[in-house]
Amino acid sequence: MKKLNWGMIGGGEGSQIGPAHRLGAQADGNFVLAAGALDVDAEKGRAYAQSLGVAADRAYANWQEMLAGEKDRADRVDLVTVATPNSTHFEITKAFLEAGFNVLCEKPMTMTVEEGEEIVRVAEASGKICAVNYCYSAYPMVREMRQMVKTGQIGKVRLVVANFSHGHHGDAGDADNPRVRWRYDPAMAGVSGQFADCGIHALHMASFIAGDEVRSLSADFASTIPSRTLEDDAMVNFRMEGGTVGRLWTSSVAIGRQHGFDIQVFGETGGMRWASEQPNQVLYTPVGGRTQIMEKGEAGLSDEAARLSRVAIAHPEGFPLAVANIYVDLAAAIRGEVRDALPYASDGLRSMAAVYAAVESAKAEGAWVDARPQILR
Repeated sequence: MKKLNWGMIGGGEGSQIGPAHRLGAQADGNFVLAAGALDVDAEKGRAYAQSLGVAADRAYANWQEMLAGEKDRADRVDLVTVATPNSTHFEITKAFLEAGFNVLCEKPMTMTVEEGEEIVRVAEASGKICAVNYCYSAYPMVREMRQMVKTGQIGKVRLVVANFSHGHHGDAGDADNPRVRWRYDPAMAGVSGQFADCGIHALHMASFIAGDEVRSLSADFASTIPSRTLEDDAMVNFRMEGGTVGRLWTSSVAIGRQHGFDIQVFGETGGMRWASEQPNQVLYTPVGGRTQIMEKGEAGLSDEAARLSRVAIAHPEGFPLAVANIYVDLAAAIRGEVRDALPYASDGLRSMAAVYAAVESAKAEGAWVDARPQILR
């Protein structure tokens, strides 16, 4: 099958997320890196793109030059990944969608709800794919949990408990580090710090596995390091459209926790737990029964989990391969296949609406707030 041309904006040398995208996009032979505007420093970005094999005339100075250079090419890119700072996501994503490109945007998709609604409208009008990189939902055993809920194996979901907490920003002496500081600066990060950075991954996962959407929430935010304007710790209670109750904790000052993303789903007839630090396993307990360890790659898993398992049982599948699974489904969708597990623009919009609802709730001392975007109510 012919490879698809792929272009990347941002994610240059030294980027935290760039390598995961490059490994993921090219892991299965679906995409080839054909174009890029990889750095805010034009010459540095051009040089790095060429070192990765991008032709000199497609190693662009900035995203505007890339858009102009790609839009009329017969071999133009089939997919553009936006891996730039949060405040630029909306402008770049909108421009490429309007020009007829498929887009994968890093999260958060936008900085405001209104921008998110505009991206949803533009994506629908263009007929192109706009996906958001909620890559944790692409781990094989997370897909297995989703399938178990869909097929009624734990009955109606009653409760979801999620957390995404780490301690890597817990040193007050590191507060002026540029790689840390921007996450708590409203000019760079928007209205929320930790919840918008990590909490929305957990919130999306809750909806993804439960097969339901968040209706309302109540939040408590804390800035535990005084120099920070935005929160570095948040507790969010939420309720879903179908009645499921949710509890979510997210923190960047939980010293001793490394990655700290895990989720528990409790239904009428069973419960399940998955943790990103042990991504090959789901702990499953049927009501009245013993806890079982379900292992990636073993017999009897759903087709969805088996399809995305790449290496033999007992060998770990890490973060870049979860990103790769997003690109596997994107390639299939671009080629015309249905991939209903992809996180689309509507998911990005719901996340941003939840961020603003949580900010409003926290300011109102935990008042319950409607978390749904207006156009999806």
